[in-house]
Amino acid sequence: MFILELTYTAPVSAVDEQLQAHVAWLDELYAAGVFIASGRKNPRDGGVIIAVADDRARIEEIAATDPFTVAGVCEYRITEFIATKTAPGLGAYREQLPA
Repeated sequence: MFILELTYTAPVSAVDEQLQAHVAWLDELYAAGVFIASGRKNPRDGGVIIAVADDRARIEEIAATDPFTVAGVCEYRITEFIATKTAPGLGAYREQLPA
């Protein structure tokens, strides 16, 4: 599982110009089962996405296609973690530690 932390590198007005395309991109990845939660940070200086994928390289490829990235208005920090404990509703995402 991955935490994708977005940090805006441009004024929010420039971010807002890309927002509609960014939301459409999010919708596609939710439909594909890659993203399971996302939202703005508070204060609004970026956002957070929780994602699932087979490997980090795939997540890096996905982040590179974000309209925010393409427009140069944000940077990504990607953290991989093993979700060994989850809320009951997220049981499908629970993982086992490697042997």
